[in-house]
Amino acid sequence: MTKNNVVTNKVQVPQDINLQGVKVAILVTDGFEQVELIEPKNALDAAGAETLIVSPKDEQVRGWNFTDWGVKLPVDLKLDEAKPEDFDALLLPGGVINPDALRIEPKAVAFVKAFFDAGKPVASICHGPWTIIETGAARGRRMTSWPSLKSDLENAGADWVDEEVTVDRNLVTSRKPEDLPAFNAKMIELFSQVRAPGRAARP
Repeated sequence: MTKNNVVTNKVQVPQDINLQGVKVAILVTDGFEQVELIEPKNALDAAGAETLIVSPKDEQVRGWNFTDWGVKLPVDLKLDEAKPEDFDALLLPGGVINPDALRIEPKAVAFVKAFFDAGKPVASICHGPWTIIETGAARGRRMTSWPSLKSDLENAGADWVDEEVTVDRNLVTSRKPEDLPAFNAKMIELFSQVRAPGRAARP
């Protein structure tokens, strides 16, 4: 996989969806796949959402850019101080290093589990579902991921499918960076449901 396989400067936003007032947590630590954070974040921002990078790290997190370390991004909110009830939706980027570290961090797993327990929308791509497995929320769900997670997800009780994007109730998943246009569109569509009647967005 090379950087040339992915368009990183085109944000596709459904024109009829406005996420004004929707607050999204992006949970990562060092080693997140750079394009899997930046492109979805840009798409959410363009749709009007408020996005905050939440991390066990104190000041900044460093991305992984396909084959080497990439950009450093500021942490907006320390995980110790983050409250799931303050957010409307959750984004879990992939990368091998990032979710592997998060899934053994009890506070990160508890943070993610709270979104599922509350029925809030969650979007996860590539290796991101590793953290979802630890919450127990993969069981009974139709999901996709990076292919190497197939056995992990099936062992966790999920129905794994090889599709560019899959939506099951409050969860949208995709396989890899090449799926980002479809992932971003479905993520924004799902996150917009917090503004549906009876689910007012935060002020």
